[in-house]
Amino acid sequence: MIIFRHILKAHIAPFIGSFFVLMFLFVLQFMMKFMDQLAGKGLSGAIILELMMLNLAWIVVLAVPMAVLVATLMAFGALSASSEITAMKASGVSLYRMMFPVLLVAGVITYLMVQFDNKVLPEANHRLKTLTIDIRRKKPTFTLIPGLFSQDLPGYSMLVRKTFAESNNLEGVIIYDHTNPAKNVVITAKRGVLSFSSDYRRLIMDLYDGEIHELTTTDNKSYRIIQFGRQVLTTQAEGFDFERSGENTFSRGDRELSAGEMLYIVDSLRLQETAAQSRIRGISDGLQEKLFTGSIAPHSASRASWRGIEPYTNMTSQLMMMRNTLDAEIANDNALARMIRQFTVEIHKKYSIPVACFVFVLVGAPLGVMSRRGGVGVAASMSLGFFLLYWASLIGGEKLADREFIQPWLGMWIANIVIGAFGLFLTYRIARENVELRFDWWKRLVPKRLRAQL
Repeated sequence: MIIFRHILKAHIAPFIGSFFVLMFLFVLQFMMKFMDQLAGKGLSGAIILELMMLNLAWIVVLAVPMAVLVATLMAFGALSASSEITAMKASGVSLYRMMFPVLLVAGVITYLMVQFDNKVLPEANHRLKTLTIDIRRKKPTFTLIPGLFSQDLPGYSMLVRKTFAESNNLEGVIIYDHTNPAKNVVITAKRGVLSFSSDYRRLIMDLYDGEIHELTTTDNKSYRIIQFGRQVLTTQAEGFDFERSGENTFSRGDRELSAGEMLYIVDSLRLQETAAQSRIRGISDGLQEKLFTGSIAPHSASRASWRGIEPYTNMTSQLMMMRNTLDAEIANDNALARMIRQFTVEIHKKYSIPVACFVFVLVGAPLGVMSRRGGVGVAASMSLGFFLLYWASLIGGEKLADREFIQPWLGMWIANIVIGAFGLFLTYRIARENVELRFDWWKRLVPKRLRAQL
């Protein structure tokens, strides 16, 4: 027990230190990416602070596994550098026993992260979504960045030269209207105002002192310019979706639900999918009967619903109607299948990322023993490399699973499986023999004369 406490104690400081350093780096990256969109928008400091606090939830999900990896590498590297690993091995303590308390604590952290992912993270994501929509309702210019085109308006591309923090006024407005494919329309205005309708369903653009340039695309010959003092454009407010809304005002997406809630939704979607597939089979059988027999009578499976309705006299009309119905049912079935896969991927993600804490111990302990001369820099660089590999595999697996190239469980667990297997192999090798990871290999490539000077 004394050895176990000593090993765990060696992990505490690196874990806490690396966790807060990683949190700081993620927050700094968030501020560099989004602060230009938050500053100068008329938002209070409390609202900006709340946005940052709500974003801390997903930052914790990423920082904890990476901190576990850094702490394991640094702790076992320090124990190996001070020859404590050698002394413990000489006294009969194997590497497996040294890793046991760390794996036990990693299992506890994994359980806590699973609870965090299912209880805290969905609520934080939903509150973040609600707050963002509330800000957009008060400030429709919130998502507009001066000098950059915005695609948030459905059917329009808009560029503004200047926005104002105190109001929704705009200056130097250029709008490309894509709502009519037969015409190329460009609208320019010296100034404008963005506002919502009373029900927040439509976005209203009041434009002043501008021109409308219109070119017919069919012949590219009809071109006209219309000057206006005031022009009003209205469009759906889909992209701009400060009255504070209730937490349950908006529907929740997959990242705003726990695994249990998503499992309930998946079960419901599977029932709908089964019913849709049953209808598809019925319509397909009906089409085959009509094609092979030439009968205009309705299919027996749906005969009851056709009683009292006069049979169609035009076979082509019947076949076209059944074909359209079949296409609609197939499209509905495909949409249900995509939703099921998306929810299933997110369910597996709720567990695969926390389990990375356990997997990183398996790979971090033997690498720490091997990199006894590496120090903090080597531990940090190897941790970053493994985490980038893990995160790239996770994102790639999610994309492949969503596009039906691989199964959802494989897409979310492939990184854990590969890195875990590599960690088990390294642990087995280190436990059986003393293998050292050298970082002075580059000196062998340097001639002896230069090597002596180095």
